[in-house]
Amino acid sequence: MIFCIRILVDPAQRKLSRCLRLAAVTVVTVAALGGAYLVFFPRGSLDQMFSMARPAEASSARAATPDAPRPTGDNSLTLNDAQLKSVKVEEVKERLFGITHDAVGNIDFNQDNSLQVFTPYPGRITRLFAKAGDDVKKGQVLFDIDSPDLASAGGTLIQAAAQVELTTKALKRAQELFAAKGAAQKDVEQATSDYKTAEGNFDAARNAVRIFGKTDAEINQMIAMHRVDSQMPVPSPIDGRVTARNAAIGLYVQPGNTPAPFTISDISTMWMLANVPELDIPQLQLGQEVDVNVAAFPDRVFKGKITNIGASVDPNTHRIQVRSEVADPQHELRAQMFATFVIRIGELVNSAAVPESGVVREGDGTMTVWVTTDGRRFTQRTVRVGLQQHGYDQILEGLKPSERVATDGALFLDNALATASQ
Repeated sequence: MIFCIRILVDPAQRKLSRCLRLAAVTVVTVAALGGAYLVFFPRGSLDQMFSMARPAEASSARAATPDAPRPTGDNSLTLNDAQLKSVKVEEVKERLFGITHDAVGNIDFNQDNSLQVFTPYPGRITRLFAKAGDDVKKGQVLFDIDSPDLASAGGTLIQAAAQVELTTKALKRAQELFAAKGAAQKDVEQATSDYKTAEGNFDAARNAVRIFGKTDAEINQMIAMHRVDSQMPVPSPIDGRVTARNAAIGLYVQPGNTPAPFTISDISTMWMLANVPELDIPQLQLGQEVDVNVAAFPDRVFKGKITNIGASVDPNTHRIQVRSEVADPQHELRAQMFATFVIRIGELVNSAAVPESGVVREGDGTMTVWVTTDGRRFTQRTVRVGLQQHGYDQILEGLKPSERVATDGALFLDNALATASQ
């Protein structure tokens, strides 16, 4: 009877530092003439005998995975056509980088270009022509009031017009009588004086009505109809947007009484109010250029400059309010928008730049990029990163402009190299 004993250790197990194998010993016991024999088979022939019994996984584990990048040494990988679809290659270009300080705040209307529109005379609002959010032009009527002062001025105008008409006739009659020797010279002089007085009173009354916003055509109609129009229009004093409306039909308003019926703001410029830490105060200057970003337009940068630095620091937050005037020619900004305030400090520096997706932080804290010359073989290179601005990393050492690096897919290459090195 033959007994074969074989102890196999799967050579595909990579965690073992040594491959443990035991030579199989075959013992053959032959009962012949009352004797026993031990027969030893050579190791090589036994391996050949059991070659068919080895697991298929052992040989397949040695083969490289077809979809995995093929390492070529020196921290390099070579990709096939299918793998290259996951990697984007870009040329390293120079960009301007500068030291900046950030602060948060909000957008507000430019109060220096905002006006509260009051009625010049007391009266009751009868009509409204604009609402909050409307864009208006200078001279455009915002609302009408029924003004008793206008009614009084209109009445005076009608009386003055009648007096001018009367004195004109009196002067003409006096001149005719004087020509016919029927009146004295003093009568003509008195009639002339009365006419000039009446004419002066008429001009004053006409100007008084014109102050209320009446046109010459409306004044002439008032005189011709002998009827006073007490509706007084209140126009916008500037071009801008209605940022507040506290007017309502039937509301009695008076000059200077708050709240104003309307508030008009010139929105070609807006304010950015930011709270800056007091440690940054020495680096702030009037007229300093700033960049403003708002959440509503994440890809837009609004340009502005510092116009005011607060006189005191908030004792609770130890911050100071900094006001900047921001250009908004397309009227996109809205009051109370949350905004980020970026101040550039020092001169801008031109440096090599790589998109943030192309720089990988390793486990030991170093930064690496994947450089290629032919678009297929990629080599890992350590770089020193400086500032991070506008989606780009400043490369201080390890990379030069015009070199080509992997941007999208850099992390994939990094993980592939780590897997191949195990």
